[in-house]
Amino acid sequence: MDDNYFMQQALKEARKAFDDGEVPIGAVVVINQQIIGRGYNQVELLKDSTAHAEMLALTAAFNYLGSKYLMEATLYVTLEPCLMCAGALYWSKIGRIVYAARDDKHSYRRSTGQQSPFHPKTSLEQGPCEAESLQLVKAFFAQKRQ
Repeated sequence: MDDNYFMQQALKEARKAFDDGEVPIGAVVVINQQIIGRGYNQVELLKDSTAHAEMLALTAAFNYLGSKYLMEATLYVTLEPCLMCAGALYWSKIGRIVYAARDDKHSYRRSTGQQSPFHPKTSLEQGPCEAESLQLVKAFFAQKRQ
């Protein structure tokens, strides 16, 4: 199991969001090659603007571990995190964040520029499945415009 495998798992979550009429973003939290948290956008379903994939996956991981810190964990997310999610990731002290596609419109960079809002020990990298992630988001918004 590698970054591609876990990003494919995040994409499965994103497809659930798509099927539910939510912006198709999915996330999984992994520690020791095991998924300990999953999430997909549920903003409309829960009527909660904070119900982003990352937030839900983090909450599941915290509950699984019984801890508020994820220093040994990796978050795989299909789209670059927004500023709100970046703040939650900062406080989680997550060890690594891998995202599939950049989000020039809504990512944390819109507010912070190139300055990282993540914990100093958190590594951030763009990983696999960029084209799949972008295609899913584009298909969602194209369907909404019809």
